[in-house]
Amino acid sequence: MKPTDYLKNLVIMASADGALTEREIDWLVDRCGELGLDDADLGNALEFAISDHATMKLPKVREEQMQLLSDLIKIMAADGQLDEIEKRLFAVAAAKMNVQQRELDQLITKLVGKQ
Repeated sequence: MKPTDYLKNLVIMASADGALTEREIDWLVDRCGELGLDDADLGNALEFAISDHATMKLPKVREEQMQLLSDLIKIMAADGQLDEIEKRLFAVAAAKMNVQQRELDQLITKLVGKQ
């Protein structure tokens, strides 16, 4: 999956509740750097996320799917609140990638164990 598409997915999730907090923006900026992207790429992703054409492009490779779900959980939690629309968007993404509940439970356990 292209890094710009991956970033767009993260920004769509971050903006799903209608607001971007400073903590979410900081997290996105950090992740952007890790992906080898710059401020212009983040700006483009933000514009895309608020457009009428915003849709998530989901990876096909299982490792990339699990990484995306991991990052989606992190961005959902970045503002300290798990909004209902974020949970639904996450559930739809997981379902479209055919990720089973057992795999999600393992992923969440892994993420919680890192804190």
